[in-house]
Amino acid sequence: MRFSLVPDALFDEYAQITPEFLARRGITLLLSDLDFTLAAKKTRHPDQRVKDWIAALHGAGITFMIVSNNRSGRRVTDFCAELGVPYQGHAGKPSPRGLRAAMDRAGAAPEHTAMLGDKLLTDMLAANRAQVLALMVEPVGGAMTLWQKVLHALQAPFKALCREDHRGEA
Repeated sequence: MRFSLVPDALFDEYAQITPEFLARRGITLLLSDLDFTLAAKKTRHPDQRVKDWIAALHGAGITFMIVSNNRSGRRVTDFCAELGVPYQGHAGKPSPRGLRAAMDRAGAAPEHTAMLGDKLLTDMLAANRAQVLALMVEPVGGAMTLWQKVLHALQAPFKALCREDHRGEA
């Protein structure tokens, strides 16, 4: 178990993570946070862009599942139903428990799994503890509150240690 906050790769947004990128790394299961990763926290319905991205993943044989700590089960359940994807709720990130449960449901091994998220203290730490590829995106909508701005400033040194920085790539 790796106890690390450092992501394996950084991106500006989820859409930069292509099926080709994942296939080159042997990834067949992509787990993803929802809030600030795929949509703003209050967003009730997925937009067409995220639907098309997930369809492209599925078309390439990559299974996709939401893994969320979100306490509003109804919103996440409805969001996932519209996407047609499974959802692992009450994940308990940064514990790897929720990621392991999702991998068990999908029948995937850690070496073929990646976790996508926007936060070091939950998503990246859980990914590293579960020994899956840790993919980090900048939060959808950016830092809004003072607390989010402080968190982002604290994340900067760990992001600087990341091996692959794909931010700014088109």
